[in-house]
Amino acid sequence: MYVIDTDHVTILQRQSGPGFHRLLNRLARFPRSAFHLPIVSFHEQVLGWHRYINRAKSIEQVVKAYRMFQLVHKDFNHFGVLAFDESAAEIFSSLKKMNLRVGSMDLGIAAITLANRFTLLTRNYVDFQKIPNLKVEDWTAGPPR
Repeated sequence: MYVIDTDHVTILQRQSGPGFHRLLNRLARFPRSAFHLPIVSFHEQVLGWHRYINRAKSIEQVVKAYRMFQLVHKDFNHFGVLAFDESAAEIFSSLKKMNLRVGSMDLGIAAITLANRFTLLTRNYVDFQKIPNLKVEDWTAGPPR
């Protein structure tokens, strides 16, 4: 089972760019039920579009942001969403105590992934490789690492 990190979700939403087709092809090899999105990724995306609306200088930008909110909602309904529950919270607390120099959102995603014993799909090896016992793969790259 897999958790899709925010960066992979964004690639899927854009439907273009480096790695999009590799990611899409790898996802197609599994049933949709094999993939989950962490609630923290929903939080990240909603925060980003909320900031965009707050900085909007035109009604067109506001319309664009609300369209993106709808897309985020649709995408997160397409996959199962994993909660930040008590188990993830315990792991999160343990990770925080390690002073890993990883952002809180990424620690939350890692905690959810570890609590569920899944593999995280992300391009962010720099941060996530610091987290003990976390299995990480980048499906936008070439052959698996």
